[in-house]
Amino acid sequence: MPCMCRARPGQPRLATQALGGHGGGGMSRLLVVEDDPDIALALRLLFSRAGYEVAQAGDGRTGLKEAYAEHPDLVVLDVGLPEMDGWQVLERLRDVSDVPVLVLTAHGQEAEKVRGLRGGADDYLTKPFANNELLARVEALLRRSSSGQNSWASQVYDDGLVHLDPTKRRVYVKGDEKRLTPTEFRLLNALVRHAGAVLSPNQLLTQAWDDPTGIGQERVKFAVLRLRRKLGWSDPDESPIESVRGFGYRYRRPGGES
Repeated sequence: MPCMCRARPGQPRLATQALGGHGGGGMSRLLVVEDDPDIALALRLLFSRAGYEVAQAGDGRTGLKEAYAEHPDLVVLDVGLPEMDGWQVLERLRDVSDVPVLVLTAHGQEAEKVRGLRGGADDYLTKPFANNELLARVEALLRRSSSGQNSWASQVYDDGLVHLDPTKRRVYVKGDEKRLTPTEFRLLNALVRHAGAVLSPNQLLTQAWDDPTGIGQERVKFAVLRLRRKLGWSDPDESPIESVRGFGYRYRRPGGES
């Protein structure tokens, strides 16, 4: 029922070794941010009956406050919200958190989907949608999130430019600490640990998102853009994180390829 392997000369060196996967592990807590009271009630009933703990907010500002206070396991976020729209809420969330976000919208245009992915949404669903599809997408996002508690090697990485400490989850660039979300941290860790080698979008999805299916490769592009910006490498010509057209992404250490 509707509810609302060596590279030939001239080719980049590709990473062919298997990338380490995640080692994964109550009731999951969902935050529904939806201003339509009928849809909000329907979602609360649907998720509650499926065994989830549900919190609700009827506008963007309240939703953001709830997310900061309650630390939900997943956020279901409507785009058309009063006070602060869903895109603004998503942007604020992504500044401080890697909580999975499923965006709901009444617009099915490709531009809206791209905007959601660019903003850091994990999934996107257009109204009206089937209850079973919504539940399946929520379950998939929660599985990826819970299995994302990976076991990176505890050795500190330092090449003179980037200092990365997996145990303390801290990153410094030229001595300045940078605040990254967990996914951004895993993305950078994957790139620097394979410095000089090109990692395909599928490999990065497996490592940073625990998504070996290759579905959602666009999210890698947008996550790399956000990571560069946070590290102060917005100019692609100056960034050590390089885009290799048709292959993927590579981190180049200072003073050489690898």
